[in-house]
Amino acid sequence: MQSVLDRFRLDGRVAIVTGASSGLGVQFARALAQAGADVVLGARREDQLIETGRLVEAEGRRALAVRTDVTDPGQCTALVSAAIDEFGRVDVLVNNAGLGTSAPATREAPERFRSVIELNLNACYWMAQACGRVMRPGSSIVNISSVLGLTSMGLPQAAYTASKAGLIGLTHDLAQQWTGRKGIRVNAIAPGYFASEMTDQFEADWLAKVVLPRTVTGRLGAPGELDGALIFLASDASAYVTGITVPVDGGILLT
Repeated sequence: MQSVLDRFRLDGRVAIVTGASSGLGVQFARALAQAGADVVLGARREDQLIETGRLVEAEGRRALAVRTDVTDPGQCTALVSAAIDEFGRVDVLVNNAGLGTSAPATREAPERFRSVIELNLNACYWMAQACGRVMRPGSSIVNISSVLGLTSMGLPQAAYTASKAGLIGLTHDLAQQWTGRKGIRVNAIAPGYFASEMTDQFEADWLAKVVLPRTVTGRLGAPGELDGALIFLASDASAYVTGITVPVDGGILLT
């Protein structure tokens, strides 16, 4: 019988992380490697993917970097095929690639709205489809949504909010379709505000006046504070958990 800590281990497993060239994707790749997984890295910026791969290898695990535009279903299939060719299996998918925008609803350009939905929602479906075809029973998909899929923070972010709420809905549906029939669990994480390329676009004034007063912990999330939720959902520790969204938001949803 596995010990409690052993249930969180990912030894012998292979994880795919999208959006792995920067921000949370880099942290997720490193955390998965620390838990024992080999990691396949997908993003458009190949040079930065290689840097993430070095971090994975520094943890004693193998890495494969594949330049991928996840808005192209064909490239999603190619990423999964590369993982199978290199490692022979895919056990975990972390749908992390995403884009944040802010624009008044009466002035947001249609092409901008479509681009956010295409990356934040549609691309997650293409990746899940490709992985769902090859994943074995016991595998796990973790969709990175946002607390903005569950609440509003005062900025005009219709496209981003819609995409992240849609991703939570997608999580529910895929869990319903695949957990009983395929043995693939599908869950989501809803991060609050973490220091990243995405939060760099916000004015410090707005973070201080709007975000922090609504965050019970009184601060932004720190690197690594999503790792526990990720490894829990990716591993056997959550073997009886599917179709849920775990907020990791410093208490925003309490306010």
